[in-house]
Amino acid sequence: MSALVAGVELGGTKCVCLLGTGPDDVRAEVRVPTTSPAETLAAIEAVLAGWSFAAIGVASFGPVGIDRAAPNWGHITATTKPGWSGTSIAPRLAARFGVPVGFETDVVGAALAEARWGAGRGLDALAYVTIGTGVGVGLIAGGRPLHGLSHAELGHIRPRRLAGDGFAGACSFHGDCVEGLAAGPAIAARTGQPAEALAADDPAWVPVADALTQLCHVLVLTGVPRRILVGGGVGLGAPQLLPMIRAGLARSLAGYGETALIDPLDAYVAAAALGGRAGPLGAMLIGQSALNA
Repeated sequence: MSALVAGVELGGTKCVCLLGTGPDDVRAEVRVPTTSPAETLAAIEAVLAGWSFAAIGVASFGPVGIDRAAPNWGHITATTKPGWSGTSIAPRLAARFGVPVGFETDVVGAALAEARWGAGRGLDALAYVTIGTGVGVGLIAGGRPLHGLSHAELGHIRPRRLAGDGFAGACSFHGDCVEGLAAGPAIAARTGQPAEALAADDPAWVPVADALTQLCHVLVLTGVPRRILVGGGVGLGAPQLLPMIRAGLARSLAGYGETALIDPLDAYVAAAALGGRAGPLGAMLIGQSALNA
């Protein structure tokens, strides 16, 4: 039997802590709000202190330090979330609990879980795109997170703007990057209401889908993902987005390259299957990897 692992998804609005070995063996689940670093991490530690486990896996909002040889490993770096830049996560938990700690981005965690148990099962390369408080992309290649200099931050690419769209964008770093145009806060800033309150045919979805289409265009041209999975509160809560993105992607690629490899687009750009559990389940996989390292 696999050792018990604590998986922690540190999200922009909430944190989910799981104890178990996988989706069919979750012994406990606790959610705490993401507020200040001090308050949030104290709440997470209080949850973990009541459990017994062999390792901890953390899937965190980013950007984060993932190079174990670097001083900022396990830290959140220059983030859009006020007050969190420079916060130590993994080193703090390792010191507090004395067990191996694995650390990745939340979208990498979700991608790992979808590849193991969800809509990417059986695929060794995929992209998981979350659209919620922010826009992020987790890339898996060869069954492992795709890393180099750092992790992917494709939610902050700068798309070509739609003609006549004067919305400045909502990203505190880049204004009109994909996150600044398509994340939940961007939709609220543009329309004055949350994404879930918008009708499916509201014209505000057009620039949102356009920015996400350009993100998917970039992903296809990397030659990495065998499937693009879309998740997050906005991604799964607005089902009209996927058909819009697929149609836009076909127009954008315009037949370039081996398009047969991504045909049919209904299967290539698909909804994630694990919902809100993808991140914390992925954190458990990250913890298992740390234990076995």
